[in-house]
Amino acid sequence: MKVVKSKIELKQEIYKAKQENKIIGFVPTMGYLHEGHLSLIREAKKECDYIVVSIFVNPKQFNSEEDLKKYPRDYERDLNLLEKEAIDLVFMPEIEEIYPEDPKIFIDMPSLTNKLCGIHRPGHFQGVLLVVLKLFHLVEPNKAYFGKKDYQQYKIIKQMVKDLDMDIEVIGCPLIREDSGIALSSRNARLSNKGYSDAQLIYRALQIAKKEWLKGETKPETLKEIIKDIIETGSLNRVEYIEIVDPENLENVKEAKEGDIIAVAVYTENVRLIDNIELNREDI
Repeated sequence: MKVVKSKIELKQEIYKAKQENKIIGFVPTMGYLHEGHLSLIREAKKECDYIVVSIFVNPKQFNSEEDLKKYPRDYERDLNLLEKEAIDLVFMPEIEEIYPEDPKIFIDMPSLTNKLCGIHRPGHFQGVLLVVLKLFHLVEPNKAYFGKKDYQQYKIIKQMVKDLDMDIEVIGCPLIREDSGIALSSRNARLSNKGYSDAQLIYRALQIAKKEWLKGETKPETLKEIIKDIIETGSLNRVEYIEIVDPENLENVKEAKEGDIIAVAVYTENVRLIDNIELNREDI
């Protein structure tokens, strides 16, 4: 495993891999890796010859300086985990390497970004699109892997690649949960024992709503009310949003149907957690 910090070194390594006609799989991360990230890497290894992982805490996608500072970091642990996964290349740039000056370009797609998390985190997805586009240009992957926990992020990146005719296959991978049901997230590390306990109510509420849908309840408002009531029985939980949306355009639906996504964002102890569940006939 090779670790590089500069764009020049990265391009040199990518050039070598391309000269050998290797299929490049890319997993962009902000570090503090967990099983969710590792599941993306393992999926990439099934389909690609050369695996690149980036670790970069992107300041452009944070809504507050405080949230950026609090984002957990442990680069030594990250590198140890990646070494065990036997990947080929880690790109760990400093902020100045990615943003030598304040970017003048602005990337947006209001039809997908001005919904769900985008309403509550102005500028967040513009920052995500900018850094992912830059990383795609630098890494030139054949395939890129994203977790569906960040379902909206996955959809906007897939749309960006399609709209810009980029020759990259964007692959969405299943959301990974802890044994408790909590969606794996680097932010979980900031929860106290009580916060962790209250956060378990998020998935429980989604499961109960799905069961009600399976029994025949299709009114979004009814399902959303069920979810809110359950989540907020946890004294440390505060619901930011609950929406039931079409999986393609992320528009709110008038009637919950097969394939729709229930997406939630909850503050637990001031830690923002997101989760979602697909309405389907599979067991929960």
